[in-house]
Amino acid sequence: MADRNARTVYSSGTGRICPGCGWPAANCTCSRKSAEEAIPKRVVAKLRMETSGRSGKTVTVVAGLPRNAEFLKALGQELKRACGTGGTVLEDSVELQGDLRDRIRSFLEKKGFAVKG
Repeated sequence: MADRNARTVYSSGTGRICPGCGWPAANCTCSRKSAEEAIPKRVVAKLRMETSGRSGKTVTVVAGLPRNAEFLKALGQELKRACGTGGTVLEDSVELQGDLRDRIRSFLEKKGFAVKG
């Protein structure tokens, strides 16, 4: 027999909760804000070279960029054209095939970016 006055102790029916704002994940607004970050007046790009997890292939990573999809896509295309190589755009960085730190550094400085690394 089930007691009519019994209350639910635990239920998995609520779904996922956003840790940032506490709202259900379907109605979360904090993740939408971070997806299209404003472009600052002074962009600081961090250059590094990676080989791990790529079968010894060298990749130059431009990290620390604003999380703005349009900005990253345009910058990635410009860098690939300037360096004559392939690459990809990630959440907040651009990866280019090969060790191209010198070319990328001069290109970004001409565009007015501050470059570290």
